[in-house]
Amino acid sequence: MKRFLLSLFLLASAAWLVLPLAAQEDATPTRKSKTPAKTPNGNSAKGETGDVAGLPRVLLIGDSISIGYTPPTQGLLKGKVNLHRIRTPANGGPTTRGLANLSAWLGEQKWDVIHFNWGLHDLKYMGPNGENRADPSKPDSRQQVPPAEYEKNLRELVKRLKATGAKLIWASTTPVPEGAAGRIHDDSIKYNEIAQKIMEDNGVAINDLHALALLQLEKIQRPKDVHFTPGGSKILARQVANCILKALGMPELPKLEPAPDEPEGRPAEAASASPRPPEYAQAP
Repeated sequence: MKRFLLSLFLLASAAWLVLPLAAQEDATPTRKSKTPAKTPNGNSAKGETGDVAGLPRVLLIGDSISIGYTPPTQGLLKGKVNLHRIRTPANGGPTTRGLANLSAWLGEQKWDVIHFNWGLHDLKYMGPNGENRADPSKPDSRQQVPPAEYEKNLRELVKRLKATGAKLIWASTTPVPEGAAGRIHDDSIKYNEIAQKIMEDNGVAINDLHALALLQLEKIQRPKDVHFTPGGSKILARQVANCILKALGMPELPKLEPAPDEPEGRPAEAASASPRPPEYAQAP
């Protein structure tokens, strides 16, 4: 009898020790992984909002001109599409950079629309030792990607973009103003002619940002600079947004009177007084 009671006492003591430990283990909170989520193009999604389920996915590919119009385009299309732009590097640069990075930019998930441009970096002049924006008049200066190579590269890029199954929109290269460093005025016209033929051959829609900007260049573009004022980027963004909506079969934005940040008729010289935005750090 004594042995039986002793056995019961030992079993009860063991249970008293084990149960609190089990309860403590269950109560330990699960630690969340510190590894940030990944976007479809392989870049960290930290600081970005995730896609809204059910909305079409749109990718913007371009240089610092598109960096300028991306934020207002995102605002115009909020709640209508999931708008992304390329990252790492964020500046699409010349067609050679596009060929090297396109697979990473596209990632593995599906895109419904891809709006793209290359041109301002291709027609830019470089020095014999890679000096950026070299004087085009010097005999040892050369265009970063000459016209014949530009055509070859752009045809290959369009071929790869078509393979995604996305609806494609080509944005024509915006104007090069007189006095812009490292470029020749109107070279964008020559490169746009090459691009237009490629897009027509491939049935790609064209967003003619060149024509849009040319109509109001002194008001919306920085003097002797290929970049645009904040108000100018908003004007480009509105046409970009409408082209995307049209490609998706969605209603376009209501028509508004042009309303750049600057008062209408502001002298072009006034724009040069404001510093370049930080997003132009990789500017063409």
